[in-house]
Amino acid sequence: MPSPTPQPAFVLVRPQMGENIGAAARAMWNFGLDRMRIVAPRDGWPNPKAVAMASGAGRLLDEAQLSEDLPAALEDCSFVFATTARPRELVKPVFSPEAAMKLAAEKVKSGEKVAVLFGPERAGLENDDIARANAIISVPVNPEFASLNLGQCVLLTAYEWQRQTQEVEQQVTPLGKTDWATNSDVEALVGHYEQRLDEAGFFFPETKAAGMKVVFRNMFSRLPLTRADVQMLHGVMRQMVRWRNKERTAQDESES
Repeated sequence: MPSPTPQPAFVLVRPQMGENIGAAARAMWNFGLDRMRIVAPRDGWPNPKAVAMASGAGRLLDEAQLSEDLPAALEDCSFVFATTARPRELVKPVFSPEAAMKLAAEKVKSGEKVAVLFGPERAGLENDDIARANAIISVPVNPEFASLNLGQCVLLTAYEWQRQTQEVEQQVTPLGKTDWATNSDVEALVGHYEQRLDEAGFFFPETKAAGMKVVFRNMFSRLPLTRADVQMLHGVMRQMVRWRNKERTAQDESES
């Protein structure tokens, strides 16, 4: 059974290779889409090469709606997008994938049934196919190499659908078993380093020591440290002090 989540149907029009159908299914399922429709596949249906390429997304292929022609595939749809990279003489609004999926999300939310057409691998959608669409999706690709693989085009469109319908974190830093260092953690670390560096005569001459300590503290405040980082840096300094003391003890024993 397809998932209950409202979503557009992705319609593969006369796809030529089973591998590309499988890649499209996998790309759709990566982003939670499972309404695939297939129109007149060249190599027949079902296709074992599609199943092999789907790699875990075979359910989409089992539930795919098979149609002999495009009108049959679109008979229940109220708004249709056609993907194409080539300029056409047909006058239609042209959307970027982002803007198209934003509009698709609005229409699906209001109860409309939306479809997105993807053409055959060799030449893409024909004008007769595009004439049945309400709008065009055009990917801003390199004009000297505008051809997109079927699976790639499906993946790109599915990703934009997810961006418009789900809260996508723009940046995240997994912390594992640690947490961000608190201000007191950093203060203790800086104090530890200042004490040991003072003992080593690092803050010299005395007239510049205060300014050097401000710069030193500012360096640590700029770093996004975790508590694990702080613990490691404490350990680094402790080990350096132990090494120094060990060297001094060895030197004193050799002199005596």
